[in-house]
Amino acid sequence: MTLVLSGCATEIEPVETSLFAMNTYMTFTVYGENAQDALDESVELIQTMESRWAVTDDESEIYRANHSDGRPISVSEETAALISFALDMAEKTESALDPTIYPVLSAWGFTTDSKQVPSQEQIDALLERVDYSEIQLDGTTLTMPKGMQLDLGAVGKGYTADLVAEVLQTHGVQSALINLGGNIQAVGPRPDGSDWRIGIRAPWGEDNLGVLEISDAAVVTSGGYENYFEDKDGNIYWHILDPSTGYPANSGLQAVTIIGEEGRLCDALSTALFVMGTEQAEAYWRENGGFDMLLVTDENEILLTEGIADKFTLSDGRKEPVQVLVS
Repeated sequence: MTLVLSGCATEIEPVETSLFAMNTYMTFTVYGENAQDALDESVELIQTMESRWAVTDDESEIYRANHSDGRPISVSEETAALISFALDMAEKTESALDPTIYPVLSAWGFTTDSKQVPSQEQIDALLERVDYSEIQLDGTTLTMPKGMQLDLGAVGKGYTADLVAEVLQTHGVQSALINLGGNIQAVGPRPDGSDWRIGIRAPWGEDNLGVLEISDAAVVTSGGYENYFEDKDGNIYWHILDPSTGYPANSGLQAVTIIGEEGRLCDALSTALFVMGTEQAEAYWRENGGFDMLLVTDENEILLTEGIADKFTLSDGRKEPVQVLVS
């Protein structure tokens, strides 16, 4: 989880609110004359998106798609746009991110309170239903093969954060911090013009690895420590699955933090690059650009891209080796 740290004091009082939605706790700190109206509209928007995208809500668009038995269904423009983005990222990441992994995720129990290790036979059978390229989207008409299930959890919060940022800006808000369950979205700088200070959690610990200073950017972290279980033999299994194997991604990375202009891109890439591992993640960054990243390897080495090298500071007392990646 990415934590928000307090910054320097300001005489401007923010409007703050919180809610539980999309299966996570969200907080908002907004400055400006129209802050309350902007927040009210943002909360309504979040609740609307949740009602459309919740996998377990039998009235949601995604639930209807997952139970359509191969028949085409009509979805809203926002849902179509999110699905289109998820499919595009699946293609760009060569299936490291695949929004059709949901049946396998369910077999592991990560969508419920009953976690277990599925049999190899069960995983193999479910993987036959995992293939984003079989989804057909024509405008707002969605067609999915029978037995395939879609889950937009790897991009939904980031996409929602982008929509909320747009709402705030429409109301004239120039300074705000959105935290959608660890998906951080900063609108502008702090009211005094300084950067927001974001704490990056140390993997498998309760303290902070360091502090990242940002303005007008999104920050999203993915790591195995966020949702995992341990079997009777002490083996640990986490929720980020490799779509090519159906097992938790064992890529040599403990955590991936992505920093960029769009929350949806950061959300998608934090998962995809975790699955890829260090070498492929670095190669993807060099080839595509448009974002910065902070990788924590299994050896506790920190790799930073050059764009944030002077924006990240290790917490006091930490001595992890840091390598700066230069394009």
